[in-house]
Amino acid sequence: MVNSALRVHLGLCGMTLLWGLSWPAGRAIAQSLPLLSSSAWRFSLAASVLLCWSRWALGARPTLSGRQWAGLAAAGAVGVFGYTLFFMYGMHQVEASRAAVVVTTNPVFVTLAAAWLFGEPFNRRIGLGLALAVMGAATVMTHGQPWALLTGGVGVGEWLLVGCIVCWAAYSLMAKRLMVGVDSLTATAVSAAVGCVLLWCAALVMEGPAVALAALPLLTPQQLGLLAFMALGPTVLSYVWFFRGIAALGAGVASSYISLVPVVGVSSAVLLLGEPLEWSLGVGAAMALSGVVLANRARR
Repeated sequence: MVNSALRVHLGLCGMTLLWGLSWPAGRAIAQSLPLLSSSAWRFSLAASVLLCWSRWALGARPTLSGRQWAGLAAAGAVGVFGYTLFFMYGMHQVEASRAAVVVTTNPVFVTLAAAWLFGEPFNRRIGLGLALAVMGAATVMTHGQPWALLTGGVGVGEWLLVGCIVCWAAYSLMAKRLMVGVDSLTATAVSAAVGCVLLWCAALVMEGPAVALAALPLLTPQQLGLLAFMALGPTVLSYVWFFRGIAALGAGVASSYISLVPVVGVSSAVLLLGEPLEWSLGVGAAMALSGVVLANRARR
């Protein structure tokens, strides 16, 4: 029988696969649909499934303190609403393969902050690995010219991806604190519902009711399939698995699985979208992956 620790790791591997595939899927959506409206519909489906799943699994409404409700609301605002905004607008301007590599540096910031705030392990080898990961991401962001970061040679799309990193790091750290007394399914459902409400507010204000409410009936079967995949795979299942990983293994270890996302993201973007495989992408991805693996092994 599969033990609980192995189940957690298998769930994190599934999360990695789904998040890797989300980059080409997100790129396809961002190129053909209203960004905010499509995200609002996506999280409407995801939040509905999560809330029903939570009610079925727990058999009752969650009993949370005021502080826990406030914390989950903040996590939803940052990790769902904020991350989704940066993700969709970034994917509108940057290739999916390049974006997947840049965001692999998430563990850098999560590990540093988790060591400082929660006393999670940190040593010289971890620092060396994280520095290597950052250099790899910088190589990808600047098309092989990392010094361009100092001269303003990075585009808006790349900086939007940095916003993704900041939001996800904050979300991971919030989740670490919120795991005390809150099960992963409830945390995911509540944060997704909060993010969904905020996305609808943004869509109605910025794109208008005519666009936001009419977006779904006008979708093609392929577009509907992409939205359903983004809602049920990278959102519902992956978020639940990620929260469970944080609760069982810690924020740093769970986030280190994100280092495998570029492998899936780059491969699927090249195969499914026909994106070019530049030398800077390959070299930067190798550096980023090696750095995060080194940092993860140094924790043991």
